[in-house]
Amino acid sequence: MDTLLLLNPIAFSFGALKVHWYGLILGTAALVGLLLVIREGKRYNIPQEVFMDMVLLGVPSAIIGARIYYVAFRWDDYKDNFWDVFKIWNGGIAIYGALIGAIICAVIFFRRKGYNFWRMADICAPGLIVGQMIGRWGNFVNQEAYGGPVEESFLRDKLHLPDFIVNQMNVEGVFHHPAFLYESMWSLVGLVILLVLRRQKFLRAGELFMSYFIWYSIGRFFIEALRTDSLGFQAPQWVASMVNGLWSPMTAMGFEQGYLDPAYGNVRISQLLAIGIIIVAVVFIVVRRLTGKADVRYSDPIVSSKVPSESSEDMVQTGPVAGKEDKVTPVSTNEDLKQAEEKKE
Repeated sequence: MDTLLLLNPIAFSFGALKVHWYGLILGTAALVGLLLVIREGKRYNIPQEVFMDMVLLGVPSAIIGARIYYVAFRWDDYKDNFWDVFKIWNGGIAIYGALIGAIICAVIFFRRKGYNFWRMADICAPGLIVGQMIGRWGNFVNQEAYGGPVEESFLRDKLHLPDFIVNQMNVEGVFHHPAFLYESMWSLVGLVILLVLRRQKFLRAGELFMSYFIWYSIGRFFIEALRTDSLGFQAPQWVASMVNGLWSPMTAMGFEQGYLDPAYGNVRISQLLAIGIIIVAVVFIVVRRLTGKADVRYSDPIVSSKVPSESSEDMVQTGPVAGKEDKVTPVSTNEDLKQAEEKKE
């Protein structure tokens, strides 16, 4: 559907090269998320290069995963225009696909670095949600990922949104729910929750990462149904009824679901995936607690199994002490012991 873009999606040009706001916003999102992760990593004396390398590999992996996920469920739109698959600047990526791509990359990367994935994923969780919070504004500039029709008065008088947002939500003379803004604000609240949670003594390894998934998926479930561009598939009627039943509190508050093209199905994939992720995350936390596998706390030292082979024969542990950055204690090597013996003689 053609839309009237009130904001120019192109930030600037170098000759024939056009730099889009979409790309700049995604880059900014990745940078802010990285800085947040590096800051937390310092409490565990983890070199910032570890996270920088992770971003250099993880961002392309996330983009590829997001695009593959989107194209796979809308293959009919691309099978006759294959080169459009690569035109990512026109939009068309899925956040869950991005997470799948990034997680696969992270599992491999952290394992090669000798770090436990769950410990590092916990550190990265706030960076992920802040990246999503900022990245959603790329959808705003592209005038995409909006919700169903609403009255202009709803945006101005009830939500009290500024003119530049209200005007951009005017698509061919019809105002729409700023779904991108809802998700961005939901992520902002989630960021605060994660920052508070990670300082609690009861938190175990892997639980902050799971908390991120739980919070984000709850919001995504309710916001997704407002959108008009959802990926869908044909599910049994009982599944569709279950999803609609869970969304019914939004109906009670006066919200209506956005249009879902019957050609794509009767259930929004992101909603169903959100339900599954919430269930898996909760089960993960409960089972690990009940079976005693959640013995490592978030605040415990983080160990890299690769350190001994690179610098010493002993294991080096890093971790926070009283909320401050730790000082690295030198590890005695055979050469140090030999010198000490010579001095005694």
